[in-house]
This record gives sequence, C-alpha cells and structure tokens, in this order.
Amino acid sequence: MKLPERRPRRAAQELSPTAPVRLDRAESIARFAEETFDLVVVGGGITGTYVALDAALRGYRVALVEKDDFASGTSSKSSKMVHGGLRYIEQGNLPLVRHSLLERQRLRRNAGHLVQRLPFLFPILSVDGIFDRRLAKGFESLLWSYDLAGGWREGVLHRKLSPEEVLAQCPLFKEDNLDGGLMYYDARVDDARLTLTVARTAAFHGAAIANHVKASSVLRRGGKVAGILAEADGREITIRSRSVVVAVGSWLRDWDPAATGVDKPSIRPAKGVHIAVPWEKIQNSCTVTIPVPGRTRRATITRWGNTSYLGTTDEDYSGDLDEPLCTEEDMHFLLDGAMTALNTELSPSDVVGSIAGTRPLVAPPGGKTVEVTRNHEIRTDHDGLVTVVGGKLTTARHMAEQTVDAVGAVLDEKRRCRTVRAQLLGAAGYDAQAAVASGGLPAHLAERFGTESRFVSGLIAADPTAATPIVAGLPYTEAEVVYAARHEMARTVDDVLSRRTRARLMARRASGDAAGRVGHILGDELGLSTNEIEEQVDQYLAQIRREESALMGVTQK
Repeated sequence: MKLPERRPRRAAQELSPTAPVRLDRAESIARFAEETFDLVVVGGGITGTYVALDAALRGYRVALVEKDDFASGTSSKSSKMVHGGLRYIEQGNLPLVRHSLLERQRLRRNAGHLVQRLPFLFPILSVDGIFDRRLAKGFESLLWSYDLAGGWREGVLHRKLSPEEVLAQCPLFKEDNLDGGLMYYDARVDDARLTLTVARTAAFHGAAIANHVKASSVLRRGGKVAGILAEADGREITIRSRSVVVAVGSWLRDWDPAATGVDKPSIRPAKGVHIAVPWEKIQNSCTVTIPVPGRTRRATITRWGNTSYLGTTDEDYSGDLDEPLCTEEDMHFLLDGAMTALNTELSPSDVVGSIAGTRPLVAPPGGKTVEVTRNHEIRTDHDGLVTVVGGKLTTARHMAEQTVDAVGAVLDEKRRCRTVRAQLLGAAGYDAQAAVASGGLPAHLAERFGTESRFVSGLIAADPTAATPIVAGLPYTEAEVVYAARHEMARTVDDVLSRRTRARLMARRASGDAAGRVGHILGDELGLSTNEIEEQVDQYLAQIRREESALMGVTQK
C-alpha cells in the first residue's frame, strides 16, 4: 500500500495530453528528407518500435521506417501472450524464464490497459494427457520453479484444481480420465495494438516514424554507415543517420543489409498458426492446454471476446514471408486436437478466422524448431551497422535496451536507459478494475485505448452515428476507424481490419462485408480517390479469399 501522493506525478502528467497524439506520416517523411538522425531503425515490429522509444527517451534523434504497416509481420501474429515460457524451464533455460517474467511485470505496469492477467489450466488425465497423475508432482515442481523465478510478481501462485474446478473453467472438457488440474498465471495482450502504442509513444517523445516506407539499401560513407535509401509513395528518399539498426526479424533471411564480405546472422523462420472459432463451441474461461494425439507438442485454447483461438504449430518455413498461410493440414491438426480433449464438434465451417506468422529463430538448420531456444542476438558490424534478431514479444523492451546500448557504443556516447518504468500512452492513471467493471462500450474502448479512450468517445459525442459497429457481430465502432486514420497512421483497409481492429481474425467474412465502409471512411479522412478506395477494398477481399482457400486446401493462381 502506498501513501497518498502530495503532488501530481510529472511522468503521468506528461503522458496525459489534452489532445490526441497524432502520428503524422507526411510530417515524418518530410523530416526524413530534411534532418540528420542519430539512428534510423528499419522495421516496425515490436522490437523496432521499442528501439525507437528507448532511443528517443535517451534523447537521440530517431527515425523509423516500416515497409508495410506497424506489426504487420510477426508482431501481429503471435500467441498474444506475455509470458515467461514454461517450456523453457523444461528445456533448462531458467535465465530466459526469469528475465521474461521480470519483463512481463514491467509490461503489466507500463501498459496496464493492454496487458492483462491470463490464467493457464493444465488438466491432469490418467490416460493420454499432457501428463498423468504420476507425473503431475514433477510438473508441479516446474510450476514452483516458475513462481519462484518471477511468477510471484503477479500476486498469485499456481494451485491444484479438482476435476469439478477444471470443469468450472472449461465445462466441455471430457470427464473421462480427468483427475484434476493445475493452474498458473501469465498475461495476454493484443500484440498489434501494443506495437502501435509503443510506436505512438516513441513519436510522442520525438521520433520520426512512418509506415509503408521501404528501406531499399544501407548507405555508407568512408567505410561507415551513413543512413538508408528508402522508397515512399513512389519516390526515393535518402535518410541520413549516424547509425543504422536493422530489426526486420524473419525478413533478414531475404535481405542482406551487411557490408560486402560480412555474413549476416543465421535466421531460421518457423511458422506458427492460430485459428479462431466461436466461443460457444469451447466455453473456456481461461487458457486451456490440451494434448494433441501423436504429437509431443501441446496446444492451447484461449478466449478472446466472443471467439476462442487455438494454436500453435511450430514448423520450419521457407515460403513467402509476406504471406504465410494457415493450411488445411494446420487447421485440422488444431481442430482434431480440440475435439480429442473436448465434448464438441468442430468443422472447417466453424473457423471464423486464422493467422499465420513466422518466428525469427537464430539457429542453423537441423533439429526441431520447437527445441530451439528463443534467445536473441545483437550484432555490431565493423562499419557500425547494428542488427537485432530473435527473442520474443515479452522481452522486446530488454532487447531494445541492449540494442540502443550497442548504438551508444557506435556513437561513442553513453546514455541511461529510461524504458524500465516508462509508461506507454494510455497507461498513466489507468485503473483496469474501474474501467471494465460495468462492461459496455466504455469498457471496450478502455481495454484498447486506456485513458486515451476519451478521445474516441469524444468523436461519438460529436457524431452519435459514429457509435455504429463497423463489423457485424464485433464491438468495433466507426469512430475507431476515424481515430485510426487521424491519429494511428492507418493507411489502408487492411491496416484497419487486420491490426487497428482484429476483425480479420475474429470474423473474416464479416470483415470482408465491412471493407467497403472502411474504405469510404478512409477516403474521407485521407483524401483518397474512388479508384484508390476500390483498389484497397479489392486487395483486402483478395487477401481473405486466399486465406480461406488455403484453409480449404484450394491453391489459387
């Protein structure tokens, strides 16, 4: 318990602006051409955006470019979990678990409106389970290790459950051979919104940030990096910088920014997929871990709104990094696993959405990807190019801290990291219990925007029709689309339906029905022509058709 504060907190006051923080793409692109930066970051995923935030808070002049949209790669297609990684204890990697749990709690504090506690349930079965009662005591020792490594910071430790308590959490779980369960606690997050919020917070602290700007090459002068050459809106831009950070994740497989004769890190993309089904088909109140017949890897089922999503796979991937797809085989693997554990019938027609992404594993070929550690690598080349790759969502802040330390060494400047306690926009003054207690639209907006939700509700107050849902069956409003265009740098229909909202995952077909209306709103806000709107809508519809065809086992030309 803390004593009452006698004066307002300066940091909270600074992060409570009276007007929305605007991500202005045109302004950023103008700055790219006019200024000389201390560092330019290539890659707008969670790692790259956190590097930009860390550097901006240290007082560096920062630019960041992303070839598609913020979080459009791996950072919108994760398991949505902020966790230590229980299986890393099983692998003997306790240091990674310990540090991940510390970073988890930092995110819980610094992004409290986005990162919520998530209970994990492991059923104990006498036959064909993840483990039976004979192994349950050994597994519980892993949970004690997890709690002692940092799980205790959540304020609740793991516990044993009776069969009745397991069924209270997941009533459709098959009772045959059910001996009870074990529950422990981690956290979850909308990964795309977290990445976007980190980017906006970096911009708030002075970084010049833009999406849909592609880095084509690294510039060098006198044997040292001097910036990048980028493409934006059909024109070429030279971004001058004293250092360059490459944070492109799996895409490092296909792009070599290193100088001639210098080998880049060994990248091994691994594909992971999730499928979403209506919640009533699962009825879980927490994340349920289930055994998958014939596989050593377990799967999980997590509730998110009115859907439950099942995941994940972990397989080597050599295909197109810009469009990995959940295949028919992937889908049936997850559906069959769920039906083996639950009293439910699931068919392909129940799958309302899917995502497929790649993990940027730092490892040579050989062995199973699931056995590769999730450690990260930061490398500084002789010309000052800094590359960061690997790791996971939970440890992005720490990876960024180490990366900016490496930049400081290149620039021969040592500045203190400030992100350990730096809250993100929307988190200062946010009270989760008060915000979501009564439900409804205020709770929906609070969980997405935190204390900035007042700016979205202000749009609705000015125009009550803006409260109209944009996608049938989902709570997202037209006001959120307007806000995304004005203040979150949403440029395309896909930006809105795949990442500013998660409609594509939660209701693919309904999101397709909404594409025209989203395009019309973006047209009004961004000054798009009728042809540009129609092209964006057509592209989005083609994307979701390809996604659905892959699930059905149909190959599109």
